[in-house]
Amino acid sequence: MDSLETLLAGCRRRDRQSQEKLYRRFYPALFALCRNFFDEKHDVLTALNNGMLRVFQHVDQYDPQKGEFFSWMYTIVRNAALTLLRNRKTQAFHYDEIDDKMGFESPENPLDALNAGDIQVYLMQLPVATRRICGLFYLDGFSVKEISEALNIREGTVKWHLSESRNRLKSILEKALR
Repeated sequence: MDSLETLLAGCRRRDRQSQEKLYRRFYPALFALCRNFFDEKHDVLTALNNGMLRVFQHVDQYDPQKGEFFSWMYTIVRNAALTLLRNRKTQAFHYDEIDDKMGFESPENPLDALNAGDIQVYLMQLPVATRRICGLFYLDGFSVKEISEALNIREGTVKWHLSESRNRLKSILEKALR
């Protein structure tokens, strides 16, 4: 197996074989990331491929002094998925805006006690919009305000989805523990 440095050097030279090897190497993790945003496999692959195209186009901008390559690439692919969501007219949220007085008061993360495989299985049981927001908040560490701006929805709606995800995950976990 080629080292990451070798693959990156090949990608900088626009070598197609190096690009393919890099793509295949990180495909499982990036596919799982994009699956948090979309239900349809076609949409997942579109987001993943758009992100990887940006990675290949901007691989010269990666600076190892600023962090790990995977984190850099993960951020680019996640942003590509968010961009695709924003650009999709059919993916619009059809929820009534939720009043801010409903509140969101829990600083605890209900996903802390689970391993990554468990989390993915339980998250896939949530509706796509709720899963998307739950993943951005709990797994990626975005704030309510950042999610609101990224998805172009009100903060109250983000809080409602977070509350809904906690309630649904609670019942899902209770059933799983029986």
